[in-house]
Parts: sequence; C-alpha cells; structure tokens
Amino acid sequence: MAEYGLIILGGGPAGYRAAEIAAKKMRTLLIEKAELGGVCLNSGCIPSKTFLQAAKVADYCAHGVRYGVKTSEADTEHAAVVARKTKVVRVLTAGVRSALKASGAEVCKAEGYIEGIFDGKIIVSAAGERHSADNLLIACGSETAVPPVKGIYEGMRAGRVITNKEIFNLPEPPRSLVVIGGGVVGVETASYYASAKSKVTVIEAAPRLLGATDGDVADVITKALARKGVTFVTSAMVTEITDEGVKYSGATEGFVEADKILLSAGRRAVLSGYGLENLGVATDKAGIITDSAMRTNVKGVYAAGDVTGRSMLAHTAYREAEAAVNGMLGIPDEVNYDAIPSVIYTSPEGASAGIVAAPDDPRYATVKIPAAYSGRYVAETDERDGFVKLVADKERGILAGAHAAVPYAGEIITTAAALITLKTPLKEAKKLVFPHPTVSELLKTALDAL
Repeated sequence: MAEYGLIILGGGPAGYRAAEIAAKKMRTLLIEKAELGGVCLNSGCIPSKTFLQAAKVADYCAHGVRYGVKTSEADTEHAAVVARKTKVVRVLTAGVRSALKASGAEVCKAEGYIEGIFDGKIIVSAAGERHSADNLLIACGSETAVPPVKGIYEGMRAGRVITNKEIFNLPEPPRSLVVIGGGVVGVETASYYASAKSKVTVIEAAPRLLGATDGDVADVITKALARKGVTFVTSAMVTEITDEGVKYSGATEGFVEADKILLSAGRRAVLSGYGLENLGVATDKAGIITDSAMRTNVKGVYAAGDVTGRSMLAHTAYREAEAAVNGMLGIPDEVNYDAIPSVIYTSPEGASAGIVAAPDDPRYATVKIPAAYSGRYVAETDERDGFVKLVADKERGILAGAHAAVPYAGEIITTAAALITLKTPLKEAKKLVFPHPTVSELLKTALDAL
C-alpha cells in the first residue's frame, strides 16, 4: 500500500491546483477518472469562451460598416469553431499535465473510492490498488441539475435534451434551440447560438434573467441578446418536453418548438459514487460543509471547488485549494468570499464583485457612471447603455460592491475586487492612476464620484 501526505479526488481546478502546490511539500496523488481540467476546461469555461470569441468576431464583421469597414455578411462556420475549441482544450489540458509533472505530483487516471479511515490513515482505492494518506482533499465537482419534468429523460436518451457536455460538440447549429434556465451558462450559450443563426428561446422561472446578478447589469445583457434575436420567456416553468419541443406554464401557457433543448437550470455537487458516506463527512443541500479554511468535520479531510456548493467558479476553486493545502501544512489561511468576482462573457460583458445594494439602503452610497464617459468605449462601440456602478459602505468609507456592463468588464472587475478585499479606504483608492484611454477609467470616475 503506497503512503501519501495527500490524496486528491478530482482533477478539476481545485484538484489540480492543490496537487501542483502540495506536491512541492509532501507526496501527493491526484486521482481523476476522466480528463484533467474538470468541467471548466473540458466542457465549461474554456469551450464557451472559445465559442463566444467566434460570436464576437462574427458580430463585428456583420456590423463592420459602423466602423468604416465594408464587410460581406458574416457567417459562422460552426464546424471550424468546434475544431478550434477542441484544439484550445487540448493545448490547455497538456499545460495542466505538464505543470503537475513538473511539480512532482503523481496522477492516476481511474475512479477513486474512499474506503474509510483506519488506524488514523485515510484509505482510498483506485485502479485495483489501495493507498493511504494523512490528508484527503475532495474535489469531485458538480453536475448538471436535471429538473423533474415530464419527458426529460426520454429527451436525453434521444439526444434532443443536452447538457454542457454536448452543446460544445454539436456538428452544426440547431435550427431552433430552447435553453432551460437564464443563468450565466444559459445566456452565454444563447449569445453564441444566436450569432450562429439558431432561433434561440430562453425559458426562466424567475421574473428576469441572471437573477443573482445586479439588476442593471442583467438588463443591459438582456437587451443586447434581444437585439441578436433571442426570445425570452420569464416567470415560467417548463412542464413537459415532447418530440417537437417544450411546453411551459406561467402567466400563460405556451409551447416552443426545439430541435435541441439545453439544460442549464443549475448545477449540483457530486456527493455519491466515491464512498463519501464511509467518512461521515457532513453535507447539506448545497454540498460538503466546510469552514473558511476548507476543513470538513472529519480530521484530515478537506473539500474544495464545486463540491462544496459555496461558489461554483473556477477561480474560487483555485483559492479554496490554496487555503486547504496551507491548512494541511499548518499555515493559517482562510478564503474570503466577500468579493469574489464573477463575469458574464456576453457582448458586452457583465461583471460583479461584492454586494448588490438596494437603492434605498441607507448604509450604502451608490454611483452609476455611463460608459460613454470613456473615450475608448465611444471609439470602439456604437452602444450607449453600458455603465460601471460602485457601492460604498458609508460608515467604514470603503468599497463594498462593484458592477459593470461594458466591454472588458471581466478584466476591469479585478481592480474593484482587490479594493473590496483589501478594504482600501476610498480616500486612498481615489489616488489610483488608470491608463488613458481605457474603459477601466470608468472606475476612476466612479471612485471620484463617491
């Protein structure tokens, strides 16, 4: 039986980041049954961004005349987009493998199973062999939530109902696509396929799309998708999936034809199939329960990434992995969830960090700066509904929230998130110098307005 300082179950962002840093300090084994990189790299973040870049290029070409450039009608070559996505994923997974090899981590491509704790050692079996470890990091990720809808499993077996695993490998754009769920995955997918000339309908149970996002950001993105031809049905529940499409009910009942139906109504932590029950680890409806240092209720057992259900984002998983490994090494560390940035990679992008404050909340001061205040924004786009919004904590004199709906929002939000995390006094934050002309200057304008 091989002995390790750390065994990791799952090779997604949390798993491979933990392995990369832990292997430099202790013997580390990473067990992954599929491909390294997890959902993010193989069927989520990276494939979708590759698709969305193609959509952005196609949209620019289609409207080139706005910028004094004559172009013929743009046409997305979907097969070429899929091929490029496959190449991008291959390059990045190779990079992960290379980094793990350089770190000294051992990788086992197999299904891992937790047998339990014996004589103070955690025992995990994989590929017919048993391994022991002082520490275990559970990073088994999440899976698509399948709502209890009539006909949904029949549709999945027939290939009409698909998930993120299949949507980025379709040989051609469907003539009509219904997206169940108007969250980030749903709107990003809708954005690409609308550019690829699919007839796209998004059905969302809530009154608006992107429910957890700042309302103004959601409004700008919804309008941008509508201009691309996306249809929205909100405050509606899907009641049945048939051979022809989707039935729904809400304020009214309706039916939408669909060649393909994408499930994007949420994800759930993977908690079964690998012996978690043999440890007595506490869980709730979201996932494995941990403290801010990623410790579970069982000594030596940690969890990070989507399996905790706290913040299902790859960059959160990286930070959680770092905190977990530091804890194993006796280095005090905790994850601060107050200002983790999130990005919606539509066109324009949406991004947020920190709190979403109600307009009438007396504890906060809010400023909203139109994107037209940025010279670069005006030079690069004809749209005029973008903005940057900052929320300040009046009593403490610090930034508490930031929200943006502009090009490059995903790059800009990092500065705001850093100011929130570090609790930088506003009088100091206002001394930052931003390059000109950039869209990021809107942060400076907003800080000055606060």
